[in-house]
Amino acid sequence: MPSTSALEFLALDRPILPAVVAAFGADRTLRRWSIAHRPTDEDVTELDGESLTWRDVRDELQSNSLFTIDETRCVIVRTADALIKSDRAAVEDYVAQASPCTRLVLDLDQLPSNTRLYKAIEKEHLLISCAVPTAGKGRFAKPDSRTLGQFLSRYVAPRHQTRLSAGAAETLLEFIGTDVGMLDSAIAKLAVHLPPDATITETLVREVVSGWIGKSIWEINDAVASGNASEALRHLDKLISGGQRPIALFPQMAWSLRQLAMATAVVDQLESLGKRPTPRDGLTSIGLKGGPSNLQKSEAQMKQLGRVRARKLHSWLLKTDLRLKGSHSSDGPDRRALEELVCKLARQSTG
Repeated sequence: MPSTSALEFLALDRPILPAVVAAFGADRTLRRWSIAHRPTDEDVTELDGESLTWRDVRDELQSNSLFTIDETRCVIVRTADALIKSDRAAVEDYVAQASPCTRLVLDLDQLPSNTRLYKAIEKEHLLISCAVPTAGKGRFAKPDSRTLGQFLSRYVAPRHQTRLSAGAAETLLEFIGTDVGMLDSAIAKLAVHLPPDATITETLVREVVSGWIGKSIWEINDAVASGNASEALRHLDKLISGGQRPIALFPQMAWSLRQLAMATAVVDQLESLGKRPTPRDGLTSIGLKGGPSNLQKSEAQMKQLGRVRARKLHSWLLKTDLRLKGSHSSDGPDRRALEELVCKLARQSTG
């Protein structure tokens, strides 16, 4: 049977499954949901594809529990890419003559359509494509926001006993991106603000989700300026995975770093006049806003950064800006440009 999308498969009330099912694609949440969308009368065993051989899988398929004789034997192989790589021929042989009395479910990151295994499963069994739907072809392809928004309203929102307006779904996709797991988590958080079966509106999404994004940006700025690279990269990954573009995040990151660079320039100028300024003198001279705690935090960040790196901040920020608008403007390189800046500002060893 032809490949079906996870969105179409999950819409089925009681899917009839063949002897072999392969769920593949980049979205792990869609893969997890698709694999769980099975009949309840099964004797299920889950295996880790990275730590077994085909012989282990075959033994499980041929073994029935004494207490579940009437149930279909189902073996789920998680992260099965490693198994396919090491025992591809054996898996292909099994697919060609799979027993209808058992069910093999393969969880795969990818399954190219030009492979023998893909074609064999497509011919007799079931392929579930767990990728975000797209509209257009080739370099003109882009996420199909309309289809994904309908899926959020019809399938994801009811999972949390809530409803989702079309405007709210569109705004969620705008703020968070197309990662289904992130969208599911956001809808779960929004549902807490409402009674059961109430409708999530666009206004609620903007109030709650935009506030979360702003908080994450603030945490990134603090971590970067304090030299905590691991924490900064973790928050950065969270926002980029949620659909935020690096070129949109950079101005907000650069704002706080420019303050440290300007304060350092003021300290250098005062020293050239024969004075002995402190980092606090530089910060107060540029009109840093906030209470004493904010001034103390910024002073500690200047000391952590050090005079040599602080003097380079303006040129580093300019270089990153030009890269994001030029050589690193595409997906992947743009993220790397931000990560390189974060690592340049990482806390240095005292050894």
